[in-house]
Amino acid sequence: MIAQTKPLNQISKEAIFTLSSEIGSANTVRFLTQFTTGFGDYTKERCNFLGNDTIDETLSAIKEMKKTYSNKKIHSDRKK
Repeated sequence: MIAQTKPLNQISKEAIFTLSSEIGSANTVRFLTQFTTGFGDYTKERCNFLGNDTIDETLSAIKEMKKTYSNKKIHSDRKK
């Protein structure tokens, strides 16, 4: 007996339906996320998001943000 092969997308659809019926939608999603490797180019996206700043430039920006936040907090405390 030769089994008829099915397209992979049909097998996936049937498997997810069966799994969902047996263990529920939430647990099916939790199970499937174990095998998801993600998509896209992390390095390129990270570079676009963070830019090409050096460590010193990043530290300076953090210090400036802290200073700005501290000044805003002091001014808002005085208004109370």
